[in-house]
Amino acid sequence: MVASAFDYVAADSYDEAVRMLAARDGGAKILAGGQSLMPMLNLRLAHPELLIDINRADRRQPSLDGGVLRLPALTRHRVLLEHDLVRRGCPLLADAVRYLGNVRVRNRGTIGGSLAHADPTAEIGCCALAVGAEVDARGPNGKRTIPVRELFAGYWTTALSESEIITDVLIPAAQPRQGWSFQEMVRRTSDFAIVAVAVTVELAERDDRIAAARVALAGVSDRATLAGPDLTTGLIGLPVGLGLPAGAGLPAGTGARPELDAVAARIADSLRPPDDVHASGAYRRRLARVLIARALREACARARGDGRGAAA
Repeated sequence: MVASAFDYVAADSYDEAVRMLAARDGGAKILAGGQSLMPMLNLRLAHPELLIDINRADRRQPSLDGGVLRLPALTRHRVLLEHDLVRRGCPLLADAVRYLGNVRVRNRGTIGGSLAHADPTAEIGCCALAVGAEVDARGPNGKRTIPVRELFAGYWTTALSESEIITDVLIPAAQPRQGWSFQEMVRRTSDFAIVAVAVTVELAERDDRIAAARVALAGVSDRATLAGPDLTTGLIGLPVGLGLPAGAGLPAGTGARPELDAVAARIADSLRPPDDVHASGAYRRRLARVLIARALREACARARGDGRGAAA
C-alpha cells in the first residue's frame, strides 16, 4: 500500500510551521524524523493534505542550564544515546534509548516526535514520566509548558492542539544521590515493548533512605502511565542498604527485598492491561510485577553508589 497524495513544504522556523498548521485546520501533519509518520502514511492510517517538514527549523544541541537539561525536540535518538550531557544529566534516558527500534530508527527519530506520537509502548514516554519531564509547545497563542504526566491523553493522542508543536523537552538533571533503572520485555530485538518500566529513586540528604521515587510503565494501558503516590508511598523512608550481599553478578544491596517486592505487587495489581495478539492482560500484570521489583532494586543500588551513576 502507498500513501495518499499530499503536498509537501519545508518550514524554516517553528512559527512558520505553526502558521501553516493553523491555516490547514487539521489537514496538515508535522514531519520530523518520520519513523512513526511514514509507516502510518503508507498504511493510510494518516492521510494529511499537507506534510510540513520542520528539520530546518532548529539546529540547537542539548544544553544544561540551572539544573535543567534542555533537549530540542529535533534531538535524534542517536544523540540521546551518545551525547555526554544527556548521559550525565539523564542517564535513564540515555540507557533506555539503546532498546529503541534499530540503528535506522535511532539515526532519524526525534525525542519530540516520539512524545507527540504518544505510543503507549514507547520507551521515551515512559522515561519522561519517570524523570518528571516537561515539554515546551508552540502554537498560535504562543508558548506553553506541559508536564509530560499531562501530555498523554490515550492511544496516539496528546493534549496538544492541532496547531501546536513540541519545541523542547525539559528534564531536571540527575543528582548524585539519585538512582535509576530501565527494564523491558520484548518478543524480538527492536520490537515494541510488551511491558517497560522506568524507575527513579532519590535519597534523603543525611542518610540512605528513600526520599522520593517514581515508577513509570509502558505497554500496560492506552498511554504510558505513572504510578500514583498512593502506590509508591511504601517506598518513602526505606533504607536502600538492606538485602543480600552481592552475588551472582548483582551489586550489593540488590538481593532479596520483600518491601520492594510488596510495592511492585501493589502497583502491578492496580493495572488493567488489555489483551492483544502479543500478550494477555494477566501476563502483562505478572511481567510488570517482576520488572518493577527488578528496577527498584537496581535503582536503589545506583542511588547508594553500588551501581553505575551515568549511562554506560
